Amino acid sequence: MHPELFTIPFTSLTVKGYGLMLVIGFLLAMHVVRRLSRNITPDPQMITNAALYALVAGVVGARVFYILHHFNSFAGNLKGIFAIWEGGLELLGGVIGAIAVIILYLRYHKLPARQYLDILAIGLMLALCFGRMGCFLNGCCYGKPADLPWAVRFPYGSFAYTSQVEPNPDRNRTSPQMRLPGDFFNSGILKPYDQLTPQQKEMVTTGPYRCLAVHPTELYSAADALIISGLLYLFWRRAQNAQKAKNFLKPLTKPGVTFALMFILYAFVRFFEEYLRDDNPFEYAWWMIYKGGTISQNLSIYMLILGVVLMLIFQMLPADKQSLKDR
Repeated sequence: MHPELFTIPFTSLTVKGYGLMLVIGFLLAMHVVRRLSRNITPDPQMITNAALYALVAGVVGARVFYILHHFNSFAGNLKGIFAIWEGGLELLGGVIGAIAVIILYLRYHKLPARQYLDILAIGLMLALCFGRMGCFLNGCCYGKPADLPWAVRFPYGSFAYTSQVEPNPDRNRTSPQMRLPGDFFNSGILKPYDQLTPQQKEMVTTGPYRCLAVHPTELYSAADALIISGLLYLFWRRAQNAQKAKNFLKPLTKPGVTFALMFILYAFVRFFEEYLRDDNPFEYAWWMIYKGGTISQNLSIYMLILGVVLMLIFQMLPADKQSLKDR
């Protein structure tokens, strides 16, 4: 866990691990999208512009989702809504925001939207892979305690540690997973590490009160996103070969189908990943299909339905008028 990687020389500003991974993922995704769309792009700068708009929309969407998810904590602190530098982003909201803006951008410029969306899906999953690595560095999106060789321990005061030493009614946990003596708290709040005695510091780093080992769910998610990105690329290449051969009867090769497949694959893995995570609260809202699951699990169900519907619609639509150049 490295939420802050280093301090910029001659300043008090720090480079955040999560933010750096997001930037790396964005740049790699933009490179991949530019390269794969070189034969359908009238002006490569348009891809760069769309990516920049998507980046801004992604940050806004990720922040909005976080605020909605933790709305009670902002009830008496409206200024905190805009304090994005203090943390608080949800990747799913960022993906939705970015996709919405890119669709609007493509429609505005009258570009072959479905062809671009297919390529965008590959880049989005690649970016998500690095975003989840950023989650691991930040310590968020942590997993449940696990007795596995690859389980990881987060440091004292991390999100996972705080969750383990406090009750969590939102997860139906009325007692902590690990009981700390009362002198580790001030008025019920976990003491900062620098306020602990040398003996207490030893107890929470190598002793009986160190963090319980947990599933590295962030790395699971990163691996899943990378695999999905690779599968989408192979599926997209299959569709390209069918279109160039004018094999219009080959199933699931129309433009847009790869984009729809992204929703299906991501929804499937995200639904089951939530069973290994220990951070998202259980919910019982009226709009939920799976009551008692998490918001992400219910959104995954809707995403799966959306993906199937889009796949059927795109498969029935004719190909875009703009044809692909031979590669």
